Amino acid sequence: MIYVYLADGFEETEAITPIDLLRRAEKKVITVGLGDNIIVSSHGIPVVTDTIIQEAPLTDELEMIVLPGGMPGTLNLEKSEYVQKAIDFCMEKNITIGAICAAPSILGHKGLLKGKKAVCYKGFETQLEGAEIGTEAVAVDGNIVTARGAGVAVQFGLALVEKAVSKSESKRQSKAVMFE
Repeated sequence: MIYVYLADGFEETEAITPIDLLRRAEKKVITVGLGDNIIVSSHGIPVVTDTIIQEAPLTDELEMIVLPGGMPGTLNLEKSEYVQKAIDFCMEKNITIGAICAAPSILGHKGLLKGKKAVCYKGFETQLEGAEIGTEAVAVDGNIVTARGAGVAVQFGLALVEKAVSKSESKRQSKAVMFE
């Protein structure tokens, strides 16, 4: 089971693309709304989530969480006590955390990127406290996958598929969506 957390002000492409690719790879992806099950994106698009945060327990079935960027979506995710607990839960159990655009800053503020390779949206590098800032579109270091922004959402989604399923499934999905 994979949770994709959506907060008001999230970046649509950074959320929907990984959801799509992970579901194509037959992973159980659950969109989780912070506060309500209708979340409005950074560009005013209302999205109905599968569930709300109060009904999304942290259990051993959890394989991954995904934090889309966007403003003020990233700030809203970071303010959520539940999202903070989910990040801690994942780090404790070595569960994959995907964060794209501004969202890697949440991990940086928690000190989770110290000594790890990470990338983010241009201008947020100073928020990745202690990270080894990469130049690639997507950085994978241990259980943390970070990406630059909406323009690399497909690469981010494929990296998540590789973590959740396999490299061959990621390549299969890449061909299926004509990315490769």
